[in-house]
Order: sequence, then structure tokens, then C-alpha cells
Amino acid sequence: MMQDVWTQLGPTIAAIMFTWTMYQNYFPHELRGHIRRYTDKLVSYFYPYMHIIFYELETEGWFERSKAYVAIERYLSKNSSTQAKRLKANAVKDGQSLVLTMDDHEEITDEYKGEKVWWISSQKPANRQTISLYKEDEKRYFKLKFHKKNRDLITNTYLKYVLDEGKAISVKERLRKLYTNNKGDGGGYRYRGGRMWSGVVFEHPSTFDTLAMDPNKKQEIIDDLETFSKSKDYYAKIGKAWKRGYLLYGPPGTGKSSMIAAMANFLKYDVYDLELTSVKDNTELRKLLIDTTGKSIIVIEDIDCSLDLTGQRETKKKKKEEEDKGKNEKDAVKEKIKKGGEVKEKQSEVTLSGLLNFIDGLWSAIGGERLIVFTTNYVEKLDPALIRRGRMDKHIVLSYCCFESFRVLAHNYLDVVESHVHFPEIRRLLEETNMTPADIAENLMPKSSKENADTCLERLIKALETAKEEAKLKAEEEERAKAAEKEKEEKDREEKKEVTATEEAKNADGVNEKDNGVKENGDASKD
Repeated sequence: MMQDVWTQLGPTIAAIMFTWTMYQNYFPHELRGHIRRYTDKLVSYFYPYMHIIFYELETEGWFERSKAYVAIERYLSKNSSTQAKRLKANAVKDGQSLVLTMDDHEEITDEYKGEKVWWISSQKPANRQTISLYKEDEKRYFKLKFHKKNRDLITNTYLKYVLDEGKAISVKERLRKLYTNNKGDGGGYRYRGGRMWSGVVFEHPSTFDTLAMDPNKKQEIIDDLETFSKSKDYYAKIGKAWKRGYLLYGPPGTGKSSMIAAMANFLKYDVYDLELTSVKDNTELRKLLIDTTGKSIIVIEDIDCSLDLTGQRETKKKKKEEEDKGKNEKDAVKEKIKKGGEVKEKQSEVTLSGLLNFIDGLWSAIGGERLIVFTTNYVEKLDPALIRRGRMDKHIVLSYCCFESFRVLAHNYLDVVESHVHFPEIRRLLEETNMTPADIAENLMPKSSKENADTCLERLIKALETAKEEAKLKAEEEERAKAAEKEKEEKDREEKKEVTATEEAKNADGVNEKDNGVKENGDASKD
């Protein structure tokens, strides 16, 4: 009986293969599309599922991978390791971790709001009749299969959920970078490999737990950052770009750079350290902004020292003076060239207007979810237009070390958690003198294995007493200088009065002599 079945099946298979071969070789291509279209319609009446294809490459022949494909790959990686029998291991770019994804022709299931979907990894064979200069490889893709009744659920909410989750996983697992803007050699502005930024792995250990500052102020900053990171819809609602500006100012050594690192570690953001003196002009500054990514912090440190941007806007009088000096300066340059001297080229033409547009102009909305941070030691030197609300939204003063900040440092450096016998004395001295957290930390750091908490705290007390005495002497010296200056001013006023009185007396004597001369001449004429 089986022999009869195989006897009948053989010719049938041969006929099907012959028909398919004839169809592939001789059937007109113009008609194949119509046949395929009507065949798919016929099948759709009986087949209850729909398919959505996500290709790996955005355009054929190029290396750039589709962002949607990458996000789906990261999303499916959490299910692939438990469901798929064959896995692929891909190293994260610039990282040491692995991403496990299902191999080609594998299938896994997913569930969303009680509805089941299927993800299939597959590939299309390369078209060997065409020649690609870039890549001749199979065209990989993910296929999503779901029931027709769930069409709206899948297309409206599920796909957005998958892409958002995949992006969040990528951000969480990526190695964050610290970037700086490139500048060409020899004073030019050429870029390495076409990149405007060069980056290294960001490994700064500073966190808000290790930051020495008042706990209430610290929590206020944390709440502000957390609110910002979750406010995408709110910023869109009020019509503002999803960015926020922070101005950090205070004396040197008060932890401004550590604050930036803590912010980046808290939000898991990249850091772009912008060196304004390496930027050619406003156009290049705009290009640098475009080349940054979202979830990043753009930092300009010591902005009061960056170019000639931070003073008040020039007055007409100052401009006129510069115009008057222009001719003399050109003559001096020509003279220097004749003597063989080198004239230093102007390094940057970035203006205050260009920087203001960089912060909150039309281009500032590109990328989204971005912080812009300025630091300065002298906030009074900055132009008010540069630091007004809307540009620098939050101003954070980082001042000298208080007792609460000291306790954080004592815990970090000496593991002193609660209290210590030297704490009352240190509290009193901190209230009477100013010392930066950097100086406090240096005194708390053990210098040898023999030093313990007592030794370091005693050294800090001596340093505080010395600083207090130096501050007292400096204040007395300033008082003496002020008194001497005041005495000099009074002396100058007295001398000026004496000179004025002498001149007035001379003028009076001259007038009297003149009057006497006129009188004598009158008497002589009468005689």
C-alpha cells in the first residue's frame, strides 16, 4: 500500500517541480506581480495573521543599521536567551558586554496586554546578479506576526512600547563617553575622520553620595534633575525645547567639576566638554551642537575665561575708540611683518550673539533631553543676557565647606559615620573661617598607612587654625591699607586746598597790582 502511495506521489512532485521551473524561467515578470497580488488576497481570506518586516539596513548597500532594527534586537535579547535554541552573541560597540540575540530562522513569542505575538529572525539571500561596492551579504530582518484582530493594538501601542524599551536598554547598557571638540593641526579646523568630537570612556567616580555639600541643597538638585528627565511630554506641552541650563559658580576648589560628573552619573548621560577657544566661528559652533546626541550634558567650564564673550555689551564710545585705533594697529602689523616677526592669527570669531543662539536659539531644540552647564569662579563678570532664566534656568552656588559638607568628606575619606571627639572643634572653626572642600579633603586624606582618623582630623584642625590666623592677618593688612589710602586721600585733598588757596592769593595780588597801576596812570594824566 505504501509502495502505491509513493508510486503516485513521485510523478506528482515531478510535475510540480517542472511547473515551478517553467514559471520561474519563462513566465513574464509583468504578470507575476498580478498573480502574486491575487494569490495573497486569496490566502488572506483563510490566513488569520498579519506580518510586519523590519530590515536591518536602512538602505541597500550601506553599513548603517536601522535604528528600529537595533532597538528591536535589544528588546528581544531578554527573551532570546530563555526561548531561542540557537543564539548569536554580539559585542556592544565600545563595550565589554555581550548582547545575545536569536539566530537566523529562530522564533520567540512575546505577550502584550494579554495578546500573543511572534518574532521571527530571518534573512533574504543576496542578489548575486548585482554588484555592491560596500556589502554583499544576506539581508537580515525581523518579522512580527500577530492576529488580525490585534492590528490597532500592535501598530498604535505595542510597536512604540518595543522601540522605547529597546532604546532604554541600549542607553542603560552602553558605555558613556566624555567628548571634546576637535581642532585641526597648524591652526586649521580640519576634523579627524570627519568627526567633530573625539571621545573616551567616561569613568569619573563622582556621585551625589560622595559630593560634599548641604544635604537639603543636594536633594533639591537631585529632584530637579529627575523631574527634568521625565518631562518630555510636559516640555512639548508648554512649547519649550527639552533642555535645561545650569550655572555653577563659586570659588575655585568648591566642586564644580565634581558636580557635573555626579549629574552625568545620576542621569546616565554622555558629557560634551566644549572648548570655545577651539571653535572657529558661530557657524562651526552650530555644527558642533548638531553633532551632539540626546541624553547628554554640554559643558563650558570657566566661561568667564573663554574668549571675549562675558563682559557687558560694548558701548558706542568703546567701538569708536577701537575704530580710531584700527589704523595704528594695522600699521603695527605691517611693520612686524617687515621685520620678520610672526603675527598671531585670530583663533576664534565666536560672538556673544552666537553663543546665546547656541543655548536657546532655534537649533537648540535638536536632539532633545540635553543639559547645558556653565561654570565660573566670578559670576559678576558674566553678561546678564548669558545667564538669565530661560538660558541658565538654575543657578547653583558652590561655596566654602560647611559642617554638613565636612561630615560627608569625613565619611568618604575616614569612614567616620556618626561623630568624633574632634567634631565640635571643627564645627566651631568652620563657622569662623573659610576653607574649600578641596582643601578639607586634602587634609583628611591619609598620607601613610600609619595615619588614622585622629591624626587626619588633628591635621585638619591645625590647617583651619592656620587659615583663620592668615585670614585675620590679611583682614588687618587690608584695614591698614584702607587706612593708609584714606590718609593719603585726605593729605592729597589738603595739598590741593593749599595749592588752590595759593593760586587764589596770587590771582588776588595780581588784580590789586593791576588796579594800582591803572590808578597811577590816571593821576599822571591829570598832572
